[in-house]
Amino acid sequence: MRAAIYARVSTLNHGQDPQLQLREVREYCDRRGWSIAGEYVDAGISGSKEKRPELDKLLADARRRRFDAVVVYRYDRFARSLRHLVNALEEFRSLGIEFVSIHEGVDTSTPNGRLIFGIFASIAEFERELIRDRVKAGLRNARAKGKRLGRPTKFLDASRIASLRAAGLGWKKISKQLGLGVGTVLRIAQEASAGGSKNLTRRTFRTPGSTNPRATLAASSADSAFR
Repeated sequence: MRAAIYARVSTLNHGQDPQLQLREVREYCDRRGWSIAGEYVDAGISGSKEKRPELDKLLADARRRRFDAVVVYRYDRFARSLRHLVNALEEFRSLGIEFVSIHEGVDTSTPNGRLIFGIFASIAEFERELIRDRVKAGLRNARAKGKRLGRPTKFLDASRIASLRAAGLGWKKISKQLGLGVGTVLRIAQEASAGGSKNLTRRTFRTPGSTNPRATLAASSADSAFR
C-alpha cells in the first residue's frame, strides 16, 4: 500500500513543529508495512485558509492515483471543517483511496471507519439543511419588511449608447463605460433602432442581473448611430 502523509501547523512559533506529526504518522505507516509515496507539509498555514499549497498538491496527486491511502495525524490538521472533510473523503472514495486519521482511530478501509465516515456525512448534510433553512427564513423576513432583494434595477437611456457610438467608440468601450455586457449593449441598441424615429415614446427592455429584470430606456431617433 502506497501512503501519502499530510501534516500542517498554523504557525512556526510557540513550539509548533510539523515533525511531531510526521514522526508519528511515519511510525504508523511502518507498523502497517505501507510505503510512503509522498509527504505534504503546510507550515505556517491557518486551518481556516481556503488555499493550502501542499494540500492542493496532495489532492492533485490523488487524482493522478499516485498513492492508495492518505494518513494524517488528526482531522483538524487536514480539513477546514466537517463539510470539507466529508467532501475530501467522498472524492478519495471515488478514487479508491483510503483515509486514516491516527488520533481519532478512523480508517476507511475498515467497516468501523466506513461507519464513522457515514455518520460524519449525515452530520454535514444536517448542517447544510440548517443553513438553507436559515437563509430561506431570512429572505422571507426581508420580503415581509418590504425589502427588495437582489441587484438593483438599472435605468438606461438608449440615446446615450447612440451618442457614444456616434462619437466613434467601439461596442466593448461602450459596454465598459456603461457597466454592461457587450451583448446587452448590442441588444439594447438593436431594439431601440427597431423602434425607429417614429416611435419616440419610452420603451421597456430586459436587462440581466436585477431583481426587476425590466429597465426603462428612451428610444433614440439616431438610428444610424447604432449600426
